[in-house]
Amino acid sequence: MGVRLRRDPQVRGAILDVQEIKKIDAYLKRLFDNPKIRVVPRPKKDDSAEVYIGEEFIGVLFVDDEDDDKSYNFQMAILETDLEP
Repeated sequence: MGVRLRRDPQVRGAILDVQEIKKIDAYLKRLFDNPKIRVVPRPKKDDSAEVYIGEEFIGVLFVDDEDDDKSYNFQMAILETDLEP
């Protein structure tokens, strides 16, 4: 599908600019066929963005530019209470 997840989410440091956020937003909407997905800049952070579906926060997206091989890492926590019916 083209989504690349790295094993070490602590490797960060590159700046995530507004144009990249727009591209990632459009990509995720196409990938998951969901126009309600939103990628927005984080306050006081320039290495990451927040991901929402509608108004619900679902995770954080980080940019990794290590070794000139840029990738984007999406972290989503699923709480045990979220799994209960």
